Amino acid sequence: MSVHSRRHTLRALSAAIAVAALATGCSNANSGANKGGGAGASGVLTLGKPDGPQTNNSNPFLSTSASATLGYRHMIYEPLAMTNQIRPTDKADPWLATDWAWESNFTKVTFTLDDRAKWADGKPLTAADVGYTFELLKKHPALNGNGIPFDGVAVEGEKVVLTFKESQFVNQNKIIQTYIVPKHIWEKVENPETWPNRTPVGSGPYKLKTFTPQTTTLTATPTYWKGETKVKELRYTAYNDNSAATTALANGKVEWSFVFMPNYKQLYIAKDPENHKLWFPSGLGIHGLWFNTARKPFDNPALRKAMAMVVDRKAIHIQAQATLYPEITNPTGIPLPAGDPFLAPEYKSATTKPDVAGAKKLLEEAGFTLGGGVLKDPGGKPVKLTFTDPAGWNDYITGLSIIKDSVKELGIEAKVKTQTAEAWGNDVATGNFDATLHWTNSGATPYDMYQNIMDGAILQPVGKSSQLGNFGRFKSPEATAALKDYANATDDATRTKAMNLLQKIMVEEAPVIPTAAAPIGAEYSTKNWVGWPTEADPYAPPQHTQPTALEIVLNLKPAK
Repeated sequence: MSVHSRRHTLRALSAAIAVAALATGCSNANSGANKGGGAGASGVLTLGKPDGPQTNNSNPFLSTSASATLGYRHMIYEPLAMTNQIRPTDKADPWLATDWAWESNFTKVTFTLDDRAKWADGKPLTAADVGYTFELLKKHPALNGNGIPFDGVAVEGEKVVLTFKESQFVNQNKIIQTYIVPKHIWEKVENPETWPNRTPVGSGPYKLKTFTPQTTTLTATPTYWKGETKVKELRYTAYNDNSAATTALANGKVEWSFVFMPNYKQLYIAKDPENHKLWFPSGLGIHGLWFNTARKPFDNPALRKAMAMVVDRKAIHIQAQATLYPEITNPTGIPLPAGDPFLAPEYKSATTKPDVAGAKKLLEEAGFTLGGGVLKDPGGKPVKLTFTDPAGWNDYITGLSIIKDSVKELGIEAKVKTQTAEAWGNDVATGNFDATLHWTNSGATPYDMYQNIMDGAILQPVGKSSQLGNFGRFKSPEATAALKDYANATDDATRTKAMNLLQKIMVEEAPVIPTAAAPIGAEYSTKNWVGWPTEADPYAPPQHTQPTALEIVLNLKPAK
């Protein structure tokens, strides 16, 4: 989810908002939040997520680290430039880099660095640090979360030059958003892929003060190179479930969060109508049921497509997502109307209305048999599967229950298993699951969504952690080639042809069953802090687990 900054003046630009999960677990973690004028007066901002206890890990490149899960990595480590996820085609704002220039074929970019930048330990941030960071990602694929195919990395004075063998048209924003780390610290690390980095040093305005499995506290760095911050302390609390996080939001202990609330008007807005705000715009990412295509019988595309044909998306939209998440109405998974310009002609009138009879016919033609209410695969084994997701993620758990009932009509026996968020995240990354509800990447076009799901270039074997996507281990040379064609195209016609093919593969082979468009939304309170992005002043998407969270915090001021 993600994004960035509009000049340092923080002027308003049309943007959307992201999601933040914030809460307050232990009372002592927020002991001063509502005393003596509130958190704003004391300089404290409270955040949290319903992801359960965390392990002390502040490695910014690992998506499973506490710093990524809670979002505090964005407050410690900074990017070269800030982009806007909801306006991804807008020119990014300079951050650590004052300028960057791409060659016309997008195979070379040159960065000019801001000579004011420095690390929290007082050392200057130089081109050597930036060059080292990109070499680090090139050498260690597990840290290269966006799968950027770096070729050459050169330091030329205070400039850094990156070269690539192929066009990086679709990766421009990902490259300039890379977290930069200090060479003088990281070059001493023996294995950066597993390093927990428990005393992180970045160039951002905050440093880690204390860490517990429940609450992480960051404190402002007095010498931040961009100037003084109004927010002096950030407190992130990890809640066990949505209910606990909702309670913390409702009573004001948490000021900024994304928590799914089936009855948000009553549970949150009504508790403080003047200050409790909520905004849920949508992008081009989705939520969906990911299959582990490396496991039988889920390696059979006919089975996956048949299941996709019977899932009741409207029930998911109403019952699981309380109509907060936009409904998926097209089998390509492309959210509409945002994705209308990209929709292939053959799918313009397609719908996601359940078709049980059609699904049964498809399964029969593929060699499956249905008898006595039990579906058997071509080898004669009953089709059974386990759906997994974190306990307390009510929207996902309800969604899995609806899917379970839907596929029962095909004779498929499913059960739902819940886990801790940390265990689930590790299982998804290593391919240890049958099927799970999970989100996708989002971008300026559906390319990012499809690449996240189907790209063979980021495919990892079962057992090896995938930080980049393709969690379902989907193998399709055709899809991989189409993604490459789209990324390297020099004209719109070539991109359209590739995009149409990707849609066909998504529909016919169903590596993921799209269940909802992914909202980029948040809940926040104006009681103690003002300066939040709003629909009227959408200067950045404010999800606190996205890079733009740094911009938001720098823009906040205590309420009068």
